[in-house]
Amino acid sequence: MTRVGGEWLTRPGTRAVFGCLIDAGQQAFAVGGCVRNDLLGMPVSDVDFATDARPERVMELAGRAGLKAVPTGIAHGTVTLVAGDVGHEVTTFRRDLATDGRRAVVAFADSPEEDARRRDFTINALYADARGRISDPLGGLADIAARRVRFIDDADARIREDYLRILRFFRFHAWFADPAGGLDPEALDACARRAEGLERLSRERVGTEMRKLLAAPDPAPALAAMAAAGVLARVLPGADAGTLAVLVHLEAETGQAPSWLRRLACLGGDDPAPRLRLTRRETARLRLYRAETGSATTLDAIAYRHGAGAAIDLALLRAALTGTPLPEGLAARADFAAGQRFPLRGHDITTGETGPALGRKLKRLEEAWIASGFRLNREDLLG
Repeated sequence: MTRVGGEWLTRPGTRAVFGCLIDAGQQAFAVGGCVRNDLLGMPVSDVDFATDARPERVMELAGRAGLKAVPTGIAHGTVTLVAGDVGHEVTTFRRDLATDGRRAVVAFADSPEEDARRRDFTINALYADARGRISDPLGGLADIAARRVRFIDDADARIREDYLRILRFFRFHAWFADPAGGLDPEALDACARRAEGLERLSRERVGTEMRKLLAAPDPAPALAAMAAAGVLARVLPGADAGTLAVLVHLEAETGQAPSWLRRLACLGGDDPAPRLRLTRRETARLRLYRAETGSATTLDAIAYRHGAGAAIDLALLRAALTGTPLPEGLAARADFAAGQRFPLRGHDITTGETGPALGRKLKRLEEAWIASGFRLNREDLLG
């Protein structure tokens, strides 16, 4: 029997939740991402549980065990148990009664086999007991071994239950699949046919998925498939995934960590800020990237005015999108420029300018100082 054995299984919080349920005679399984990631050799953060205990029973047992219980989604069967200062979602086995493409009406079930049928992908329908033994009702282990993302049963039916699963399919492919294996043809066809359903989703949900997708180690193959299926145009009109692979290569070449916002800027197209519900800070940074990628503003000036990170991002974007060579020692140069302080203040100017005229003169001197590579000192500027 296949088992999981990562350190997450022995965490005090994990053991406490298992014990709380099992000691009372209930079924309890760790489910979903924790099992999947363990099998793929990836880090496990959150540990979620599935049980046959009804939510009220879960809360009762938590009280007996001295665990804090928070009814975070009790109407849908979810209670969060806080153990070891860590929250663990515990959800009663469920089955869908009705779906509308965004949400589901559920009924409680009594077995992991029933519960598995309402999940999205086979690799998410894996259940591990307290000893790490895996229950695999729907063939997820074979797909894990092949690093393949496949919808449970009929892909079209799973998508019609929740259209967000279209984006999840591409995100999961980027994070967990073998790129050389390509995308599951049935899933890709269903995503293309049902792409119009994405219009029914909230912008917050779409934005969250796109952030996660673009943060993958290499999202370029998934984004290219999204474009070919007509999905990318639904989410980001006018976006072009053609140069994303170049950017990802340059990131790896220069040792820069993935940045979903940098990659979003690389896609171009219409302003994505309202469609993805970006924050004000994210919107401002994205607009800076879009405005400066093709400009003549030096990287020194960008680093000085907006920080080293912005300069590095723009150097990568310019190299990917316009073919501009990456400068030698990019990171060190950006850090140096970002740390400079203009040596003049308004009171240093004694030639009679005041108000706006003084401001314009200071600006001209500051630009000359930047253009000198920050070499001009106070006396040089005033001389």
